[in-house]
Formats: sequence, structure tokens, C-alpha cells
Amino acid sequence: MSILVLADLHEGQLAGATAHVVAAAQAIGGDIDVLVAGEGVQAAAEAAAKLDGVSKVRVADNAVYAHQLAEPMGALLVELADGYTHVLASASTTGKNVLPRLAALKDVSQLSDVLGVESADTFLRPIYAGNAIATVKSDDTLKVITIRTTGFDAVGSSGSATIEAVDVVVENSQSSFVKEELAKSDRPELGGAKVVISGGRGMGNGDNFKLLDGIADKLGAAIGASRAAVDAGFVPNDMQVGQTGKIVAPDLYIAVGISGAIQHLAGMKDSKVIVAINKDDEAPIFQVADYGLVGDLFEILPELESKL
Repeated sequence: MSILVLADLHEGQLAGATAHVVAAAQAIGGDIDVLVAGEGVQAAAEAAAKLDGVSKVRVADNAVYAHQLAEPMGALLVELADGYTHVLASASTTGKNVLPRLAALKDVSQLSDVLGVESADTFLRPIYAGNAIATVKSDDTLKVITIRTTGFDAVGSSGSATIEAVDVVVENSQSSFVKEELAKSDRPELGGAKVVISGGRGMGNGDNFKLLDGIADKLGAAIGASRAAVDAGFVPNDMQVGQTGKIVAPDLYIAVGISGAIQHLAGMKDSKVIVAINKDDEAPIFQVADYGLVGDLFEILPELESKL
């Protein structure tokens, strides 16, 4: 078996999600190649070559791949996929954008959000907002899979894979990059943070989210939010944690003023330690919390910050 992993890039650098996808590839077994596609990505390729278990890094460095648009990336993967039994990517914005296109062009099924590997053709994936885990077997000759990175521990970086250039340059007349607006923050990236503190509807308004800042600073935490808080306009949608937001699994997750709707739990219940602060002692969040504190968050948060 041979597996091709599509590398995640963040501002031209290798994103941490790639190491988790390589771990999933190791669980499947076989030779593992990593495809780094973009423009000016030599540093990302060198970082990918250090990932444990990687045999070869294939680099497609061309302006047409600069923003990893679905159309050129899908065409590139179609050209490369025939030599592989599996193509994997993280269940990130890029992976969810590109791999369905590859699956359609190759006329195979796609397996999404895989969080466990039973064998080379049998996988585990969540259904019903994570309340059940489906075991799915694929008979396709090419298995196209997006990986939920929280389901696999990242591989180390002591490898020394070979790096080779890919000379495939595809045409793209279907789409063009217009612009991107990136949220700037000095805090850790939400999807990869070891500590996350999130606020919900109970925060009352956007200004009250400042109560989380001091605690986040002291814990080195990222700040998230529930969908209710985002929909209410308290915070921007890039902070949303949940089934339709970001899936996180930090060492510590602190939920403040979050009732614990099933869609939110689907995005954070794999966290190693969950702390819930809510004035409603029957809030569903307490069913998954390791530690629960019933009380007024406007009194508890300043006290918590002073104790820290």
C-alpha cells in the first residue's frame, strides 16, 4: 500500500495538522508520501521531510497552487493519485474543499472526518453530531479520506525523508484568488492550542468577553465561543467551537456560560480535562465536564483570574 498525504499550509509554513494526518497514515500502514503544494514552499517541504514515518516529500511549487484553490489542487491530485491506494488530508478548510473534488473526478466515495482506523479499508467516523461512531468499509481502489486530527496524536519530527519536485503544472481557468481576510491574534491558534477558554450566550455581550482575556493570558490559552455567542454577534465566527465551527481537543477546555448544546459538545468533548462554569446546575455541559462550578460567571471569572 502507498499513501499520499496532502500537507496543510499556514501562511506558507507547514501546519501542525499534517503531523496528525501522517499518524493516521501510519495506522493504515504502508509507504507514506507527503505532497506540499503552493508557491515558495521549500521551508514547508523541509519541515515535512522531518516528520517520522514519511518516505518521500513531493513538492509542487508553482503560482497556480499559491492559495490551494480546489480546482488546481484537485487536478493536481488526479494526476498523482494513480500511484496510491489512499489519499489523506486533514478535515480542515483546505481538505474539505479539495478532497471531495478529487473523489468526484476519480468516481470514488469519500470518507469524511475519520477518527479511527480499523484496517486499511475500514475506518471509524462520527455521525449524529458525534453521538455515535460509524464503522465504514470502503471497497474503492482509491480511498479518499479526510482526517479529524484530534483523533490521532501527532508524529515526531526526527525523520529524514527525501524531497523531490513534481513537474505537473495544471491549467486553472475556473477560479481565481481575490483576497483573504485573516484574523490576527497573539494568542495560540484555536485548533492547536493546549488550553482553550470559551464563552457562550451567558457572557451577555461581546464586551464581557474581555473577562476571559486575563485568564487566557495567564494560562497561555486560545479563546473560543459557542455558536450562540457567534450568532448573537458577540464575537467573530473564526472563534466558533463546535460541529459547524472548529473541532478542538486541548489538554484543558474551560466552558464559561455555555449550556452545552449537542453541536457544541461535538466540537470539544474529546478534550482531556473539561471545566464548566454555569449558573444553571442542570446545564447539559455538566454531563461531560470533569469539574463543574455552579455560579455567576461575572463573580467567578474575576476571582479565578486573581487566584491564578
